[in-house]
Amino acid sequence: MRSISCCFLAVMLFASCNTNIIKSEYRSIKDGVWNKDNVLEFSLSKMDTLDRHDIFINIRNDNTFPYSNLFIIASLTTPQGEVTKDTLEYEMSLPDGTWLGKGSGSIKENKLWYKENIVFSSSGVYTIEVSQAMRKNGNISGIIGLEGITDVGIEVIKSNP
Repeated sequence: MRSISCCFLAVMLFASCNTNIIKSEYRSIKDGVWNKDNVLEFSLSKMDTLDRHDIFINIRNDNTFPYSNLFIIASLTTPQGEVTKDTLEYEMSLPDGTWLGKGSGSIKENKLWYKENIVFSSSGVYTIEVSQAMRKNGNISGIIGLEGITDVGIEVIKSNP
């Protein structure tokens, strides 16, 4: 019985490993309040210049997050200084208020698509910058402190062929 349990555990550990992950990194948000001027920067170096990659923005939120969606401004800067800037909107909950994402308890983690099948065409350091761009309906100025975001991260994986 013990050998069956050990084999099962070994299979589960092997299956849970994702060898396609190139980089995964998080930044904690102080006191769970993401200031609109807090631009989070992530660096990518030594990227494969032949394979295609997918990039995700990972967001951890808790029950104090007051909205059903999230607006983010993300930019990707190449080693040559070329910048691609995107304004992105993601759903964070269902219409009935049920949080999307994975996790038990009060923290949910959302893996959000950012770039798909991207090729890092040249060697050097690529930079990803992420900031929140939330606004209340009818207001031009953004929300200064967005409550309920505990961590922001990026994940880069090799694309599936």
